[in-house]
Amino acid sequence: MTLRIVIADDHAMFRSGFRAVLDAQPDMECVADVGDGYSAVEAVTALDPDLAVLDVRMPKLDGLAAARELMSSGRRDLKIVLLTTFGTDDYVRSALASGVSGFVLKSLPPEELVTAIRVAARGDTYLDPSITSRLAPRLADALAPAVPDRDRAPGLDRLTAREREVFLLMATGFSNTEIGEQLYVGEQTVKTHVSRVLAKLGLRDRVHAVRFGHHHGLIEPHDTSGL
Repeated sequence: MTLRIVIADDHAMFRSGFRAVLDAQPDMECVADVGDGYSAVEAVTALDPDLAVLDVRMPKLDGLAAARELMSSGRRDLKIVLLTTFGTDDYVRSALASGVSGFVLKSLPPEELVTAIRVAARGDTYLDPSITSRLAPRLADALAPAVPDRDRAPGLDRLTAREREVFLLMATGFSNTEIGEQLYVGEQTVKTHVSRVLAKLGLRDRVHAVRFGHHHGLIEPHDTSGL
């Protein structure tokens, strides 16, 4: 099945480059690329794509407003990923509150942007690793139990020693590239470990990994020790 995508970004060079990346994927097709929020809403309405990638800052109608309009139009199957150059807390809060499926920085490598789209398309939420890392300390107080019990964390005993290392780094907010540098392994190996960790722990995505780690007292803010 081919994933049909609409791109909206007011930077023509970024837009065309990103379109080329998506069209190069065997299971993706960019059905339209536009330069403002109003045009994005019109394109989605006319073409009924599976997913829309919207820049936060656009003329006429910004990405957040366009996302809210599309989400309120009854298009329940539409997935939306927001792009931005600046991942400010206000943007993140507004994006997550609007119910979008992804929030990523444009500085991510192309392969990570594609990953974000795949995660969103399957119904999960993708939050840029750098944002996850910044929010992790603030999530700790809200998510940590009164009496952490590491032994009762469901699925933890199924992880290998290396998978525990990967989980700790992932839940602390490290990207795949950074995890590879920390553990001296290739990025593809990291991706394999991340997939296995999420599957064994029954987690949907990296955001849920952060919640899981803090809820069960497995990690502390800025903690880089072993589990």
